[in-house]
Amino acid sequence: MENKHSFLKGALCGALAMFIGGGAIFGGVSLGKNVAEKIRKNENNSIQSSESVLNAESKEKLKEIEKIIDEHYLRDTDTEDLEDGMYAGILAGLNDPYSTYYTEEETKELFETTSGEYIGIGAAMSQNLDTGIITVSRVYKDSPAEKAGMRSEDILYKVEGEEVTGEELDEVVADIKGEEGTEVHITVLRGEEREEIELTAVRGKVEAQTVEFEMKEDQIGYISVSEFDSVTMGQFEQALTTLEEQDMQGLVIDLRSNPGGNLDTVCNMLELILPEGTIVSTKDRSGKEEEIRGSGKNDFDTPLAVLVNGYSASASEIFAGAVQDYKIGTIVGTTTYGKGVVQQLFPLDDGTCVKVTISEYFTPKGRNIDGKGIEPDVSVEYVRDEADPEADNQLQTAMDVLREQ
Repeated sequence: MENKHSFLKGALCGALAMFIGGGAIFGGVSLGKNVAEKIRKNENNSIQSSESVLNAESKEKLKEIEKIIDEHYLRDTDTEDLEDGMYAGILAGLNDPYSTYYTEEETKELFETTSGEYIGIGAAMSQNLDTGIITVSRVYKDSPAEKAGMRSEDILYKVEGEEVTGEELDEVVADIKGEEGTEVHITVLRGEEREEIELTAVRGKVEAQTVEFEMKEDQIGYISVSEFDSVTMGQFEQALTTLEEQDMQGLVIDLRSNPGGNLDTVCNMLELILPEGTIVSTKDRSGKEEEIRGSGKNDFDTPLAVLVNGYSASASEIFAGAVQDYKIGTIVGTTTYGKGVVQQLFPLDDGTCVKVTISEYFTPKGRNIDGKGIEPDVSVEYVRDEADPEADNQLQTAMDVLREQ
């Protein structure tokens, strides 16, 4: 939000989704080979059938609208676009910001995003909304982008010889994406002199780096989790193990601006640190309750602080809520987003899908935080230090909390 930048995950994955669900599990329901069977078992949670949504009167009204468009609309129309708009409208009629229709292309991007693996070059990019300039904000280690010589802070100038400044970021990303093993030719501007550099990257499979970690002073470990994708669990476990091997004496887990993701992933991560008991529970519209429990088999007793802010949502709130309820760590920052409902993806036969809210979730102590969020134990607003832009007063507060323990 700051500096009027819009951000795209992992250079080429599409927009981040603020819902519990990703990879193979959405809202705790498997979307594997038996998708149809799973959906039938959950048909009480599905939207109404088209027959009940579009009664005879509605169908006649639709025909009238189609006739008006055919006879009077100024420009040419695309039947597929009109149909997609109609399907999207049905979901919009639920007045639920989390229930959505996805076109076939959007569905592919959605599954790609939430899995954490995609075909691309492995570079994160941001666009200044005032100037339209696209900047490389991060280059993944060992990625096609790194191998091609791309660097963080490079300005993306051309893709396949076409200038991209001012173009829509998602459209530029679509041009960079492509089939595995094919080349994409990119021109970047580098340094204060804006040196023009030609790069050729070979598109390949990239695993999004959703976890970053390092050892801070006083042997305080730091793990930043940008979202909960299918690949995040392995990355988090590796980070935790590495820090423990370095004699970590305290741990900060940074979930600021983490919009959520895969329900299984966050529960598996919490299994590494929680005692035995409930991790999260859900309740659907019929009152049916389900509970996900942890075994408590992992002996985690390291002093812990979890950083959150107003953009920490969904699975991030499950994580912070569980830590807070079990009193195994201190929540530091500002009140979280407040998304206490679960969505499930229902794939349709034509390659499209719908995402529908199917249940609400509760923290181990039975709290539903929808619309309220999780209040931190130690409240501290982020304050930018103009003299030292790298300074992070919220992180310093979390580290101070650990030093006092």
